[in-house]
Amino acid sequence: QVQLVESGGGLVQVGGSLRLSCSASRNILSFRGMGWYRQPPGQQRELVATMTSDDSTNYLDSVKGRFTISRDNVLNKVYLEMNSLEPEDTAVYYCNAWSMDTYGSRLDYWGQGTQVTVSS
Repeated sequence: QVQLVESGGGLVQVGGSLRLSCSASRNILSFRGMGWYRQPPGQQRELVATMTSDDSTNYLDSVKGRFTISRDNVLNKVYLEMNSLEPEDTAVYYCNAWSMDTYGSRLDYWGQGTQVTVSS
């Protein structure tokens, strides 16, 4: 069973920065990709940033230029560097990893989430 554990969330003022970390219980290169999602209060979960095994990245439009996803293949960690934080970034942030089963179906794994609150 895959375990993903997030850390680094907290309370920050507008314009501040945070770095989220996600530790995986197995070699992250075994996944097709990893990423970060968030769920703002009263809203649906949305993709924030993803990175595939070949280093291709994808970002939510509203975070482009402010957030950066990266990984450490030795430590089996994925990071989300968040700068110039805005109140609209307030959400529970979830680490995600995905792979494919033998039938070609996507398998998703999720962390427990970490709260990020941006105060104005």
